[in-house]
Amino acid sequence: MSAQVRWGILGTGKIAKAFATALKDTPDGVLAGVGSRTLEGAQAFAAQFGGAAYGSYEALVQADDVDLVYVGTPHPMHYENVRMALEAGKGVLCEKAFTVNRRQAEELVALARDKKLFLMEAMWTRFLPAFAEVRRIVASGEIGAVRQVSADFGFKADVGPEHRLFNPVLGGGALLDLGIYPLSIAAALLGPVTGVLAQADLGLTGVDEQTALVLRHEGGGMAVLSCSLRARLASELTVAGERGHVRMNTMFHRARSVTVALADGSTRTVDTPFLGNGYVHEIAEAQRCWRAGEIESPAMTHADTLMLMGVMDEARRQIGLQYASDND
Repeated sequence: MSAQVRWGILGTGKIAKAFATALKDTPDGVLAGVGSRTLEGAQAFAAQFGGAAYGSYEALVQADDVDLVYVGTPHPMHYENVRMALEAGKGVLCEKAFTVNRRQAEELVALARDKKLFLMEAMWTRFLPAFAEVRRIVASGEIGAVRQVSADFGFKADVGPEHRLFNPVLGGGALLDLGIYPLSIAAALLGPVTGVLAQADLGLTGVDEQTALVLRHEGGGMAVLSCSLRARLASELTVAGERGHVRMNTMFHRARSVTVALADGSTRTVDTPFLGNGYVHEIAEAQRCWRAGEIESPAMTHADTLMLMGVMDEARRQIGLQYASDND
């Protein structure tokens, strides 16, 4: 095993660039190569971030000097790309949403387990120091038994209908792209989801431009969540218990502090700065798991991913949104 964990990045879009930037701030992590559908695209990425350039995804996953593959392609490509990397014997960190539906996710998880290879959904907000502090506060009992989580995530997307955010062929829609963030954190705090109620605004391209969810969780708690590609939401997260609440300040996916407010009127704020652009923490966890020979992270388990994909399947059923992959 090499002293450094050698990463291959599959895809060259915005999220891939953010990941490559984070690698520079991650101890023991190094960019070994990048794969694109064209050699020119890979070369341009490598010139900016380093690593070898591969003119196909297949060439990247077959490279001998790549230990882990980060998949940063559009949602509908995740299934094929992750399967390709696993078949090549590589561990995988796959961007959210993990796949388009639960059926695809189940097949990938089964393959990773059969091959005993690391596989994790790249839900980076679960690994932020702010979220770790929220979990510590909840576990301490300071705010009492947690009964409700409220969270939203949204912005005005000034792009055309052909853009991946609104294009059904590319898995567009607010739920898969944005709703997974509050959904994943709510489940991490309250446990598996046992009931789903969903409402949405469907746009001209047929995908959801705004979606709201009310969830019942296994432990009895409730979550009220929303996402939007049409409105600049506060993008905050609040966890409420019987004696008070804790809030991840500013946009929860970039929170650098959390505030506790109790029923007696007292408040306190805890600073929770993160490393680099925030992705460093999930990369470090993936590296830890891979070095230890673990096939999943206890902070983002396979069961978590499968449950979340199932919730989104049910929400899409209720709002009347299907993708081509649902009929395969």
